[in-house]
Amino acid sequence: MELNDLSAFVAVAQAGGFRDAARKGNVSASSLSEGVRRLEARFGVRLLNRTTRSVAPTEAGARLLERLVPALQEVDAAIDTVNAFRDRPTGTLKLNVPATVARIVLPAIVTPFLQAYPDIRMEVVVEDGFVDVLAAGCDAGVRYDERLEQDMIAVPIGPRIQRFATAASPAYLARHGRPEHPRDLLVHACLSGRFASGRTPTWEFERDGEVVRIDPVGPLVVRLGAAVDLAVEAAVGGLGVIHLFEEWLRPHLDSGALVPVLPSWWQEFSGPFLYYPGRRHLPAPLRAFVDFIRSRAD
Repeated sequence: MELNDLSAFVAVAQAGGFRDAARKGNVSASSLSEGVRRLEARFGVRLLNRTTRSVAPTEAGARLLERLVPALQEVDAAIDTVNAFRDRPTGTLKLNVPATVARIVLPAIVTPFLQAYPDIRMEVVVEDGFVDVLAAGCDAGVRYDERLEQDMIAVPIGPRIQRFATAASPAYLARHGRPEHPRDLLVHACLSGRFASGRTPTWEFERDGEVVRIDPVGPLVVRLGAAVDLAVEAAVGGLGVIHLFEEWLRPHLDSGALVPVLPSWWQEFSGPFLYYPGRRHLPAPLRAFVDFIRSRAD
């Protein structure tokens, strides 16, 4: 049975559609459709339920997918062992990262890494929710420690200590006054975010062991990750108070477009981690990336 047809089935099932799978794999949707059709004909069983809006595995398809994904990963790992005999590793490295990491951490890493390994191609998928990196077809992910998957190897990446900063424009503070305590924010216009799940995170502040949490309320709520820059620009424009990673706001704080609010209450937390399955054999691109990250930490 052709491995390409099995791979086509996995790609379509994981992507939830032929078009999305084709776009992710840089192949044609028709070739994927033909591959799945051949597979179903050989099995004599329907593997995918197709509608005009979505594609989902049947019960038989779900059982096959469950066993097939790790099997194909082992095939990829076996083929990748040849990389050890090359002067330079080659292949694709696919990372799953939150928007904050894509914005703050990766820019200082991606360019020097790809310049050092010109035969490696990197693909970055930005998602802010909890993700099973293997099920998502990724080699590794980057998350903060409270959202790391279990049974994974974690390597520090980027700054080891970060802070959430609170800020507003000079014009906003001139109109509404400067908060003196985090609870004062309850009567201010707060520019907040919401996860894809619909949950709006609380704003946390800490000073001398005292932790204060507030539920922000204000005129603008944005999807975290996808539209955070809109909230930042609204804060610069004087619409309200924003609470975000300090590095994200730093250019506006340095220029004076935003002014620190409650800086003695800004909460520190540990930086992100690169995490990946603890397999004996790592794909050569991932091994090169892990070694590169560790060398920068030395």
